[in-house]
Amino acid sequence: MPNKVVLPRDAAALIHSGDTITTSGFVGAGVPDCLLKALADHFAETGEPRDLTLVFAAGQGDGKGRGLDRLCAPGLVRRVIGGHWGLIPALGARAVKGEIEGWNFPQGVISHLFRDIAAGKPGTLTHVGLETFVDPRQGGGRVSPAASEDLVELVTLGGEEQLFYHAMPIHVALLRGSTADERGNITMEREALILDNLAQAMAVRNSGGVVIVQVDQIVAGGSLCARDVVIPGVLVDAVVEAPAELHPQTYASQYNRYFTGRYRAPQGADAPLPLEIRKVIARRCAMELPIGGTVNLGIGMPEGVASVAAEEGLLHHVTLTAEPGVIGGQPASGLDFGAAINTDAIIAQNQQFDFYDGGGLDMACLGMAETDRHGNVNVSRFGARLSGAGGFINISQNAGKLVFAGTFLADGLDVAIADGRLSIRTEGRARKFTDAVQQVTFSGPRARRMRRPVIFVTERCVFELDTDGLRLTEIAPGIDPDRDILPLMDFTPLMDRPATMDPRIFSDAPMGLRDEMLDIPLSRRIHFDPLKDILFINLSRMAIREAADIAAVKQAVESALAGLGRRVNVVVNYDLTRIEDRLAHDWADMVGDLEDRLYDRVTRYSTSAFLRRRLGETLEARRRPTIYDSEEAAQAALLGE
Repeated sequence: MPNKVVLPRDAAALIHSGDTITTSGFVGAGVPDCLLKALADHFAETGEPRDLTLVFAAGQGDGKGRGLDRLCAPGLVRRVIGGHWGLIPALGARAVKGEIEGWNFPQGVISHLFRDIAAGKPGTLTHVGLETFVDPRQGGGRVSPAASEDLVELVTLGGEEQLFYHAMPIHVALLRGSTADERGNITMEREALILDNLAQAMAVRNSGGVVIVQVDQIVAGGSLCARDVVIPGVLVDAVVEAPAELHPQTYASQYNRYFTGRYRAPQGADAPLPLEIRKVIARRCAMELPIGGTVNLGIGMPEGVASVAAEEGLLHHVTLTAEPGVIGGQPASGLDFGAAINTDAIIAQNQQFDFYDGGGLDMACLGMAETDRHGNVNVSRFGARLSGAGGFINISQNAGKLVFAGTFLADGLDVAIADGRLSIRTEGRARKFTDAVQQVTFSGPRARRMRRPVIFVTERCVFELDTDGLRLTEIAPGIDPDRDILPLMDFTPLMDRPATMDPRIFSDAPMGLRDEMLDIPLSRRIHFDPLKDILFINLSRMAIREAADIAAVKQAVESALAGLGRRVNVVVNYDLTRIEDRLAHDWADMVGDLEDRLYDRVTRYSTSAFLRRRLGETLEARRRPTIYDSEEAAQAALLGE
């Protein structure tokens, strides 16, 4: 077997003018900086290679010249197809000016495109991107008119609209691992993420190209455990041993053993966030966390939700995830974003997006830079500043519930937070609730049609996406809407009688969310809504262990309907409900009795497919109930919609 170890300059010489190249990395994790620097140096010395096409899924940079901004020299790159541009401002500025051709596609789409190119498919077919700026009807993801080619097209399949993203051959992969043997086998035991390294290597190999991998150590051929190898040597053409300064684990941490998933950090090791705007917003968002559910937290303001969840003791009761492949634990923030400590698993990025795109997320908390009267959100483009969508479109189009988080105004906002109240010391200068967003990264009208629950959380108020637009639902203590909210919006939101935001959000002590979310008394679980004329029964996370528990539920329902004198429609939440097997028959008899005497129509829901099946078996003796996967679906069925 040949020795595949080469010097950085020799690796750079393998790249030819006109090549299409792809690189690994997410923010500062897994970025092959040694190879990127070698390529930039080779171009500066020789003028070659020229006119490269760069394809990348996740943003790779620190905003200060590292990562993909190393490739910003005029003439080196001719066109870029990328997911997130915010951390590579030099390349982004050139794309906006039209000096290079630029496209911004969803991160997950590009991640899947690597896999489809490897498989020899003509492209990636998906619903992701419909009715956003990626849709050909809204620009096709072009950054400027210089990007003249149509790389995505609208198609109809089985009567449903889809987007088809065109595949292309990729000639060079610049990737990164931890250890290589002389035969080119690559392990990633010290990396924070796996990313798309294998799919990218396969895509390039099957395109007849060259795969180059940087590592931080090299061992003898045949000495690596086969189960540890992520990129087999058969796919690798060259290996470069990188110096430590060009191979940090992330751009914020040279090496953190907890990011590898091989060690667990002591609980409570991180200090709670200080009581500032970021914590206030994160606390209100954390109140929406679905106990037992799976959640994605976006970059920026939503990062604080992980810290609040840790402080409130909720990390064991919700599974936090990040799009590059982290499942469980506590996601990191800043230039460590993408990594996490105390994870349950770290999987490939393209597989994470399989899960996301298929509706696996119960909730996502994402940032919002601009929101309009229709509930559209823009996080990707602001005049000449190009941020890019990253995984935002994949996540926001497919999560079961959406929580957008951000300050009410931007640029100079300063507030005081004390004694359960909020006061504005200096208002921000830039409005974020506008008449029309500059670019649609999230489509509010599409979300409304799909009955997706969406809320918008700021430090001073909360909105929800209603059928007719944005509705103001909560106002912070100390805030006057006629002074601090309505005059600072470009449109007037819908508004009835907004509630007061929980004052615990604005006090320094922990809020006690864990006990509140895990121990809900029956008096708060059963509620008759006279406006909707529906009885809501919330059995979520409730355990039916004894006959007395069955009797208590029956009595609570009867009490809620006492004196009404007629049957009512009912929606029952069975999410994560546990009914002892020995009590299943008694439970079914009790439910049947209530249906016979008090209910008109009843629908039930649970997000767990297993529980839906078990519950169906429990109630099947009396009826054949349909158990839905969401409250929205259950209510729609109840109303015959």
